[in-house]
Amino acid sequence: MNSGPLYIGFDLSTQQLKAIVVSSDLKVVSEAKVDFDADFGPKYGITKGVKTNEEEGEVFAPVAMWLEAVDLVLSRLVEKKCPVADIRGISGSCQQHGSVFWAAPGDPGLKALSKDKGSLQEQLKDAFAYEFGPNWQDHSTQAECDFYDQHLGSKQKLADVTGSAAHHRFTGTQIMRMRRRRPEVYQKTARISLVSSFLASVFLGAIAPMDISDVTGMNLWDISNAKWSEELLELCAGGKDGVPDLRKKLGDVRLDGGGSMGGISQYFVDKYGFSPDCQVVPFTGDNPATILALPLRPMDAIVSLGTSSTFLMITHTYKPHPSYHFMNHPCNPGQYMFMLCYKNGGLAREKVRDRLPKPDGPDPWANFNKSVMATPPLDVQAEGDRAKLGLYFPLPEIVPNIKAGTWRYTSKAEDGSDLQKAQEEWKTETDARIIVESQALSMRLRSHSLLGSGPPGSGLPAQPRRIYLVGGGSLNPAISRVLGDVLGGTDGVYKLDVGGNACALGGAYKAVWALERRTDRETFDELIAERWQEEGAIQKVDDGYRDGIFQQYGKVVPAFEKMEQEILQVAHN
Repeated sequence: MNSGPLYIGFDLSTQQLKAIVVSSDLKVVSEAKVDFDADFGPKYGITKGVKTNEEEGEVFAPVAMWLEAVDLVLSRLVEKKCPVADIRGISGSCQQHGSVFWAAPGDPGLKALSKDKGSLQEQLKDAFAYEFGPNWQDHSTQAECDFYDQHLGSKQKLADVTGSAAHHRFTGTQIMRMRRRRPEVYQKTARISLVSSFLASVFLGAIAPMDISDVTGMNLWDISNAKWSEELLELCAGGKDGVPDLRKKLGDVRLDGGGSMGGISQYFVDKYGFSPDCQVVPFTGDNPATILALPLRPMDAIVSLGTSSTFLMITHTYKPHPSYHFMNHPCNPGQYMFMLCYKNGGLAREKVRDRLPKPDGPDPWANFNKSVMATPPLDVQAEGDRAKLGLYFPLPEIVPNIKAGTWRYTSKAEDGSDLQKAQEEWKTETDARIIVESQALSMRLRSHSLLGSGPPGSGLPAQPRRIYLVGGGSLNPAISRVLGDVLGGTDGVYKLDVGGNACALGGAYKAVWALERRTDRETFDELIAERWQEEGAIQKVDDGYRDGIFQQYGKVVPAFEKMEQEILQVAHN
């Protein structure tokens, strides 16, 4: 039986609320979850955790459901005999970009929570100006995005300030639309929380400040100057006169991702047996929490290979661009999280796979993998062969912003010059290799400037240190091999498996670091690296950097960029 302090991490995602309890040495002690559709579906009329208003593109979730889920998940932990009294710290991960609009009774209601007055949902029924929280899938804010992209002069200038161009889901555009579309809600709103600061508020028994990393998903925070952008507040508030009110609604941002914001609310002490000494640590967004699920160091990268694809990397370099995202590291000042999001990931690969003959055995990817491995890099079979490059977008893409379609090009392999459209379609066996290379080349193109130089004294070119693969595609050896070939990885390519609980674990580890760091200067990865056990969590699946092959891809990166620009130019003319 564990005798030391425990820490709990929550993950409030679109479809579930998970809770994971870990010990100081990061071993999982207990866990529980609530599935919104299974547990609450009929009651709240939700599907996949949300309600939709298709006419306006709105996607939102009932805030009352989240409150009910908190009580239910804690009840399930207690039923499992989790030693709740030993929990010393609480943190967590929540769906990014979602928001909660508190009415004036919100903060007093949190402070007055008591186990004798009923459930969280019952006691906070009058706490909200709007009963729903806009969800990251919401796409009702195109008009507001247009205003944002133009307000500072260009998308690039907006990205320079906030780390991103304007996006439908970002909270600034959502707040602006609320003010314009539902002025009565905006007027009634006393405070605005992100979902992460909302959940922290519930445990704290007072409205909690927003987190230094999650706030960078709003298009309102000036990253370089660590303050709200006055110009963007003015846009969001509808003029200078509205800025003081909006600033009050947003509150201050907590710049330190560690430490304690205060003790846990007495409600949880009396109802579930938490210690009154349990501390509430800042909660963060789900993307920042993902990088906390392991001691990810600067120059390490995570590639998520699901239906869509995501590339995450920690860097000291801040070089924003409208086609990707920069966020503050949730724990380490001076570090940033660089994030690329692609719609066309696994779906695009499946389209190519399904054009190949069906395999005889149980593995649907067998022929795809065989084709990838049998095709040399860029399909350069012999000296003088031209390199093959392509884009495969069954869905309109974000990076780059191009409509659906398939494009095939060739260039000289030795230097990427003489870019031309391919005269004919290639064999599907060739497409299998080129589509995986295409996805990896896009990641390499956009991350290269952040990598500086190779390890000192190594003589190696700039590349990630380790590449961690997560998601369904991480099980595929052919994809692992190509990612290693294209992206490098001086220390190899690894499959990361934390059982689908990366965000909740990231939250729990954040609580451990926040309350056990020896000084304010001890970084998250320093403390966690001392305690994190690789065995069972990661498996090396490829050597990564291969001298000669890595350089071969480097020669065609400029051609790949030129191909994208040509296609973009045609698409937007």
